[in-house]
Amino acid sequence: MPELPEVEVTRLGIAPHLLGCMITAVKVIDGRLRWPVSRNLPKILQNQKVHSIERRGKYLLVELDLGYLLLHLGMTGTLRVLPSSEPLKLHDRVTFEFGKLSLRLHDPRKFGAVLWHPKTKGPIERNSLLQKLGTEPFSPEFVGELGANILYQCSRGRSIAVKQFLLAGQAVVGVGNIYCSESLFEAGIHPVKPAGKLTRPQCALLANAVRLILKKAIDAGGSSLKDFVNSNGDPGHFMVQTKVYDRKDQPCKVCKTPIKQIVQGQRSTYFCPQCQKR
Repeated sequence: MPELPEVEVTRLGIAPHLLGCMITAVKVIDGRLRWPVSRNLPKILQNQKVHSIERRGKYLLVELDLGYLLLHLGMTGTLRVLPSSEPLKLHDRVTFEFGKLSLRLHDPRKFGAVLWHPKTKGPIERNSLLQKLGTEPFSPEFVGELGANILYQCSRGRSIAVKQFLLAGQAVVGVGNIYCSESLFEAGIHPVKPAGKLTRPQCALLANAVRLILKKAIDAGGSSLKDFVNSNGDPGHFMVQTKVYDRKDQPCKVCKTPIKQIVQGQRSTYFCPQCQKR
């Protein structure tokens, strides 16, 4: 499932091609996504100009003249910029035409989203899908002691495991399953430790680890397990850098202890029992 690094890699890939360009046509090939694509969308977007492409959590926010496109890649979605003459492929769902270029949402499992937020409904931050999201890990609000304080305050009284606490995204967004395991290893925190028992120093270590791991993942082009490719069709390479994720029984890269795998919330968690003691 594309997480924050993959969405950011996508944003960085498509923005140079589309900023300042005008949408000349929208083709809804199959609008049966997580939420049905509005039938009026092609008419609404016709001749609107792209002013910015930002990211909030796992949503891409494309600012146009009259509002914002909210794009979500779902479980298996990708966005690619291709020549408009390129033939459509199976599982292409929506295309946004920019003259000779086409931005195409390819989504085999149809869990992605293409939504419209008109400026008449207020700032995009008021959109109900964005309001409950946690702090952005690369925002000034999450740097240094500020990030540590956010994790500490949000975790007080929580008996949920710290791995699940991070995945929930209510304190900080974008720490998907792979990045949870890697961040907790980097911070030396056991994944089953109750979030409410994190100390302030541990929260500081964890906040720094989250930023470090997500930055490394973005620099590596994200993680490609099955479906993800960037806007050029290239896979991400973060998986070759992981220290614990998907390395069950392999020696820890720090202490040589075999990496362990457990299941939390139906998702695999990997950790080193020596470096991440309970």
